[in-house]
Amino acid sequence: MNNRLLEVLKQSLEAQGITGLPRDWFAHQQVQEQFVTGETSAMNQNNMEQVGKSTGASAQLVSSDLRYGQTLSELNTEAQQCTRCRLCETRNKVVFGVGNTKSPKICFVGEGPGADEDQQGEPFVGRAGRLLTAAITKGIGIAREEVYICNVVKCRPPENRAPLPDEVEACRPFLERQIALIKPEVIITLGSPAFVTLTGNKTGITKVRGTWLEWQGIPLMPTFHPAYLLRNPPAKKPFWEDLKTVMLRLGIPINAQSI
Repeated sequence: MNNRLLEVLKQSLEAQGITGLPRDWFAHQQVQEQFVTGETSAMNQNNMEQVGKSTGASAQLVSSDLRYGQTLSELNTEAQQCTRCRLCETRNKVVFGVGNTKSPKICFVGEGPGADEDQQGEPFVGRAGRLLTAAITKGIGIAREEVYICNVVKCRPPENRAPLPDEVEACRPFLERQIALIKPEVIITLGSPAFVTLTGNKTGITKVRGTWLEWQGIPLMPTFHPAYLLRNPPAKKPFWEDLKTVMLRLGIPINAQSI
């Protein structure tokens, strides 16, 4: 690939918020097949504009890059040292994920760490975390340690604000690789940010919750975030209905009391 073509591609990807490509990225077989083959004919300006528009495909290539490590432990180590976005400047601890890493029945994905999580380095340990734990142990009827819990971004946004789009994109490779490594039977996204990040679907959570979707072949159930339930107690009922739908799919007996 000549330098001019590489620069055009780099600028096009950066326009989509995709930066920090490794030096050997273009040596990857998949990239060679997509960008190098037919370089003199197919890769004209129109093709480059299409590449820039194909944000999802480009992000998939970046997130599948194995520089983050072949194992979950190596991925965690990479995350602990991450400086890919501004959140590294204000974090206390990187909050990677906890729970069963050997094909758990459920992987819960939230938005990002709060103050308690930032201090302890573990997701969902504050008020919302206690509600989620109750939903797992009393509602579903399994130990918290039997599921896997993580967030879209691994560092706490200042003042618990919503993570910005570039922060989400910087952390997306960690999340996607994380889920691919643990191989859960079902993913439950908690709140709109996690749902949008994994599906690209911007439908409101109140409309889409309770509906089966999927992420890379894994069944995905969107539902409310536990923090929302604390502010809106009536939402506990549909949240519980969503959990029961998941339990039915996984063959877990529904004999627990509603949370």
